[in-house]
Amino acid sequence: MLNSFEALIGLRYVRARRRNYFISFISLTSIIGVGLGVMALITVLSVMNGFEKELKERILGMASHATVSEDGDVLNDWQPIAKEIMSHPDIIGVAPYFHAEGMLVKNKRVNGTIIRGILPIEEPKVSTVTETMILGDIEELKEGKFNIVLGKELAMKLDVILGDKVTLIAPQANITPAGILPRLKRFTLVGVFEVGMHEFDSALALIHMNDAFRLFRKQGPTGLRLKTNNILKAPTISREVAAQLPGRYWVVDWTQRHANFFRALKTEKTVMFVILLLIVAVAAFNIISTLVMMVSDKQSDIAVLRTLGASPSSILKIFIIQGTIIGFVGIVIGVITGVWLATNIETIVPAIESMLGHKFLSADVYYISDLPSDMHWNDVVTISIVAFVLCLLATIYPALRAAKIQPAEALRYE
Repeated sequence: MLNSFEALIGLRYVRARRRNYFISFISLTSIIGVGLGVMALITVLSVMNGFEKELKERILGMASHATVSEDGDVLNDWQPIAKEIMSHPDIIGVAPYFHAEGMLVKNKRVNGTIIRGILPIEEPKVSTVTETMILGDIEELKEGKFNIVLGKELAMKLDVILGDKVTLIAPQANITPAGILPRLKRFTLVGVFEVGMHEFDSALALIHMNDAFRLFRKQGPTGLRLKTNNILKAPTISREVAAQLPGRYWVVDWTQRHANFFRALKTEKTVMFVILLLIVAVAAFNIISTLVMMVSDKQSDIAVLRTLGASPSSILKIFIIQGTIIGFVGIVIGVITGVWLATNIETIVPAIESMLGHKFLSADVYYISDLPSDMHWNDVVTISIVAFVLCLLATIYPALRAAKIQPAEALRYE
């Protein structure tokens, strides 16, 4: 088709200066509309990918790729199990943990908390806790010292600073001559971390695992936290780990623990894609308007071509080619500008903020204060193909209308 006379005429119609400047204007707006739609789709999806990646890193930095636990609330003899798990080629870290709930009290301030007992030497193998410390050091969690590390927001709620004492109240009770009293222990604050996720910063407290055993009267950890070499393959890897372990163990990966959250992100991304695709659809309707007016403007030319022997299918191809070229040019412009914007948005947005003197995502309100971007080429290809198909479909009706023009009727009043 591209080597035929239909292509030559279609290209000539695109390049030629038209007598009807209104048609030329609509053609230009169609190209700009398609370009803007494609650019917006690439940029927005890249930003949403960036937010998703950032959230995954923050959540899984303090959570775990997978956990292994046993029937009951204690994992007995965890060292051999950890050694067996580390033999898997895709596991890069294993660490025990103790999970419990309690209440922290400082003067008249009381706050519920999630207690995580850890081994300071083992914990960095499976989490980024050492990288998120803003005050103190995780190594200060020494056995028998009853030290504690809190999330930034939790420390602010309790109004404590390094060296202050806080009282941890466990749900277990002591039976004394005075009656049933809750178990409690005073801990010294030795560190504060900030992950950037409300779930952890406002509720998580870290203590030494052996101190947790004493306070909660347990003989072993709740389970093992695993870190894989690829978080996207964690479900598969965790199933392989479960298969190689002797005995009955429960293996739960991050996609099961945070399924609703990441499913919501995926749904939001899909909805945003559909909404922004309407911009391309509007531009495609502009292509329909352009070609319909072009067909009306070129009726005499069509009649002459038909008289010279051009078939209706040839006329059909001429206008399909013309509309396709308009859409293709818009898509190319949109892809170039969209890719450039998506790869440079992390520097463009701060420059705009500096120029306007206003922070779009204030750190006081949002946990992610910068606009991240993670462009995927498969998204770019998908957007380009969908936009091209829409533009191609937009050419069909005007081209069919042109193919049905009868030469005698078109030339009657010429």
